[in-house]
Amino acid sequence: MVRDLKGSADYWSEWVDYGDQYIAEAKQTAAQQNADPNYLPQYLFTIAQKHWHQMLRRYSAGCRVDTLAIYFPGLLDAWECSEQLGREIWSKEQQVIRSSWKLNLDHYISCFWLVGLGLTLDIPDDQWSRLIALIGNEGQDRLLDKIISKRSPARVIRDEVLYPTPYALLLNAIEAPVEKQALLLKQFVESWFDGLGAAVRNAKHGQAAKVTYPYWYKYGDENFAGGAYFGRWCVEAAVAAKVFRVDDALCVGNQHYPVDLIHLPRNETDSSVQAEVMTERSAQPSAKRGLIARLLSRRN
Repeated sequence: MVRDLKGSADYWSEWVDYGDQYIAEAKQTAAQQNADPNYLPQYLFTIAQKHWHQMLRRYSAGCRVDTLAIYFPGLLDAWECSEQLGREIWSKEQQVIRSSWKLNLDHYISCFWLVGLGLTLDIPDDQWSRLIALIGNEGQDRLLDKIISKRSPARVIRDEVLYPTPYALLLNAIEAPVEKQALLLKQFVESWFDGLGAAVRNAKHGQAAKVTYPYWYKYGDENFAGGAYFGRWCVEAAVAAKVFRVDDALCVGNQHYPVDLIHLPRNETDSSVQAEVMTERSAQPSAKRGLIARLLSRRN
């Protein structure tokens, strides 16, 4: 059953299929000998980004929750390869801006989503370690560092909240007395989407790019038929509820709350939920550049 009713079953089916095809074809393009080395690191990061878009898109479509994690290996491979090649292409300043939570709201949100998906989907330890190494930013944001520390206990936690609008409310929820947590979590979920529209204005630090809202913020309003939209899911609330055991009953039914991430059993067999098996689309590259060919030879 479709979870995000902005799109019909046919809409989601079309764009889920397209997303998988795009990833497979993009990997083949990246492995070609004539790929532009100056653009290749960004292209590889875009491939990684398409993986987490696809996880959220498939959740929106009603796909089985226990199939979402199959995108993590390919995501990590592409991101690691992007970082390795990028060190030879990007300036030090560019590398900082791309990876900084303080200076880059988009990157902060993306990292929050990936941490949230990693924890709610229980990815293996080796994948978690690779993800945290890529994310970095240890000690930069009290909220996200506290969530990471539930699986990485040595994580440094300091006091600053980089984007108090909307995230201070979620921090309040996990640090409040138990009897107040459920209502605060509900208030966060209700204010989350609108709050992101004001996140830059109220940020603790200036942004490196002149942005006013997250890059995906208007995907559901502009060119919806073009397929960029993957949902508007408050993964942040779901992972906080899971790792801090916050009662999320008051959030169930909110259009932005991805309740099935934490409440559907991983061996779900509901016939109304689409069964998923990723098809092998990636060609085996021969005599391609070794690093890229090896890292991108996975099907996901």
